[in-house]
Amino acid sequence: MTSVKIGVIGIPGKWSTEVLADALEARTGFRLVIDMAEVQLDLAEKRIIYRGQDLCELDGLVVKKISAEYNPGTLDRLELLRLAELRGVRVFSRVESMGRLINRLSCTVTLRGAGIPMPETVVTEDVEAALAAVLRFQSAVFKPLFSTKARGMCVIDAQAPEAEIRKQIEQFATENPMMYLQKKIALPGRDLGMVFLGGEYLGTYARVAQGDAWNTTINSGGRYEEYTPSDDLIALARRAQSPFNMDFTTVDVAETEKGPIVFEVSAFGGFRGALEGAGIDAAGAYSDYILSKVCG
Repeated sequence: MTSVKIGVIGIPGKWSTEVLADALEARTGFRLVIDMAEVQLDLAEKRIIYRGQDLCELDGLVVKKISAEYNPGTLDRLELLRLAELRGVRVFSRVESMGRLINRLSCTVTLRGAGIPMPETVVTEDVEAALAAVLRFQSAVFKPLFSTKARGMCVIDAQAPEAEIRKQIEQFATENPMMYLQKKIALPGRDLGMVFLGGEYLGTYARVAQGDAWNTTINSGGRYEEYTPSDDLIALARRAQSPFNMDFTTVDVAETEKGPIVFEVSAFGGFRGALEGAGIDAAGAYSDYILSKVCG
């Protein structure tokens, strides 16, 4: 057992946070779960304080979850951790890498810049431009720039009267002035979570939709299943996660009639799907990886 001290930033009491803290404690004898809502940044003293502990005195910090739900304030919480990096504390994954994935637009622009196939996407503040996109796509998924597990998303179909479509768009725009919408893709009832650790492929699980739900998220009743992807699919997912230099991540991929597409790369990755769908102890593997980096 090593004497290294690694703090786990997450949601106290939540399974994925606690299982990672368990795995690190088993290997180091040290346990600290950090709720960012209680963190104080003191720039004069160059300290980041959580319940009396200066986080900059730890050997490392691993972020399992930075907030319960994504919003612009999530990026502010991440920014606090940059001081730890500046003081030489290794943060898993690096702050810049996570920030580029929490914002859906940043993630999408990077993926498309790397030539990764994605659903047709329009981003605009113009209601009329959004309306034209819905009519062109026939059915569009409107997505907040900051969200996970399909929260805040909605489907708007072109079959409704134009006035009704415009009204739905305006309603979405009240909470999301920069509208992000993608052509709704016909999926085979599932999409895939492809897991990577330090850029290396670990395995894949499927998320299977429940009934007639338009998405496969567990929040909408979906379930995890085992899945074995092709080598080409693994190569695509590896290429998608590569620009972000993440220590641990999951790439969301779907197979369509026109070939595979990538929806997004996760800022934090999914432990439960990896365990229940692919039999991967992601918390244990991640802990071993962290200690190998910190201890050299």
